[in-house]
Amino acid sequence: MQRVKNYLSLVKFSHTIFAMPFAMIGFFLGVFRNSLFFQTANINKTAGGGSRFAEFSGLQEALLKFILVVFCMVTARSAAMAFNRYLDKNFDAKNPRTAIREIPAGIILANHALIFVIFNCVAFIVCTYFINTTCFLLSPVALFVILFYSYTKRFTALCHLVLGLGLSLAPIGAYLAVTGKFNVLPVLFSFAVLFWVSGFDIIYALQDVDFDISQNLYSIPSVLGKQKALRVSELLHFFSASLVIAAGEIAGFGWLYWMGVTVFAGMLIYQHSIVKPDDLRRVNLAFMTANGIASVVFAVFVIADLFLK
Repeated sequence: MQRVKNYLSLVKFSHTIFAMPFAMIGFFLGVFRNSLFFQTANINKTAGGGSRFAEFSGLQEALLKFILVVFCMVTARSAAMAFNRYLDKNFDAKNPRTAIREIPAGIILANHALIFVIFNCVAFIVCTYFINTTCFLLSPVALFVILFYSYTKRFTALCHLVLGLGLSLAPIGAYLAVTGKFNVLPVLFSFAVLFWVSGFDIIYALQDVDFDISQNLYSIPSVLGKQKALRVSELLHFFSASLVIAAGEIAGFGWLYWMGVTVFAGMLIYQHSIVKPDDLRRVNLAFMTANGIASVVFAVFVIADLFLK
């Protein structure tokens, strides 16, 4: 049991709260907008099947897709996070803030962490095989993006955007799992995630400006300074809020969706109100609490709006 806890800590399992809600948005957009459930029901009705059997069959398919999507999210994120910890182990050991992490602290051996990464990558690909051909063929691309992020801080300050790109695959990936095709709405949500994650990762990186400079590591705060970095973060969050508003207008969502948008935008504004260039005491509050609330509450309202339509 302790070993399980160690690995959950290694991958910061609680941070799943950021991308998972948007994956659920993508999933239920696929179910309701593409009518996976009702389409199956209508096919069975046309074939002469009873309506109860049709509904049960559609529900079974939707439930199976849901489980597979969740499994893909967990394995992909676990692989990405563990690989980041494995690759950064020497830097983490030098940084007082991160020296207590599992690998530099000797709680988990580096080679064991790498095996854990490989296991999750294989599990992710196998899972996509059982979803559909599109997801299976794109699974190496997804893995490349989320694993490549770990290298980017060594050569570009745009590493935050690469992290955002990795997490932005959640809504479009979940939508593809259900429908097997692309659509403008989940793409808009994916871009919203990209800018949202990039923005709050810049805030998180404020804590390590001096260390990054000393180790020749790149980040927007280490290159532009704390004040300008916060302005960049604000701009990215403005783009994110604009995209969820655009998605609502294009799709014609109802009042529940707009309540979710209000909370989401409010949490973006709140985190910028409590983090200042000369006062980083509440960075973790902004990073974890505000963004956790933003993603979960927004997803609940979006999905509820879809159910009521």
